[in-house]
Amino acid sequence: MSTSPPTQAGAGHEARLGRVGDPAAVLAVAAALQDRLDTLPPGAQHRATFLAVYRRVTLAVADALAAGAFEDPLWVSAWDEVFAELFLTAHDADLAGAQVDRPWRLTFAADPGLHPLFHLLLAMNAHINLDLPRSLLAVVPDADFADPAVLARRDRDHARIDDVLFTRVAAEGTDLGWRLRHVDRVLAPANRWATRRFLRESREKVWRNTVVLQRARATGGEAYARGLADLDTLASSKITDLLRPGPVLLRLAVLGFGVALPPG
Repeated sequence: MSTSPPTQAGAGHEARLGRVGDPAAVLAVAAALQDRLDTLPPGAQHRATFLAVYRRVTLAVADALAAGAFEDPLWVSAWDEVFAELFLTAHDADLAGAQVDRPWRLTFAADPGLHPLFHLLLAMNAHINLDLPRSLLAVVPDADFADPAVLARRDRDHARIDDVLFTRVAAEGTDLGWRLRHVDRVLAPANRWATRRFLRESREKVWRNTVVLQRARATGGEAYARGLADLDTLASSKITDLLRPGPVLLRLAVLGFGVALPPG
């Protein structure tokens, strides 16, 4: 899988919903995730939850691309590939004994005996709060940030991913095959509402963090490196909140799942 910056397909043209992109790159991501799932070593089986969910979400993105759900489908498919590569690289590097970013290191080292939901949330924290802004920076060059029309189109397609995720929320309990307790069934509607709420909140913060990091990158010097380091620290600190006792999904709906860089 390539991580080279994609061409900015559609830039300078009127945005049109209903354009159909080639989902082949996204299907390749799903295949790569399935390969990692099939080859998990015994000591890393707790990663299976995130890999399985990520694969199903990726297939849903491919379906949305084929259905013309995005204004710039070629950009979305390229972004999806770059985004996934950040996780795949961390996953492979950690299994090989190499150093990875702290949020991923803590996620991979979490107690395998934790409920699968916590392993899922830990991986989502690292991938959304740390990796997602970095992937957006890789596929939205400074020229796009300087063009309000193009930037708005990128933002809208970024937000449309939420719609894809929401279609998966209700199905995940069944697809994961978890043994649900009575309290889990009682709380299921509230948990689905909470998940929708905190996913939207976190993606809004991701977009703001991306803008902050882009401004730091444009100024040069050490500001960008400091911003990335701050993002690493914030995502790592979030793990403490995720592992606190209590109804974690409802708590996240109130307190938030995302992290926020200071605007300066």
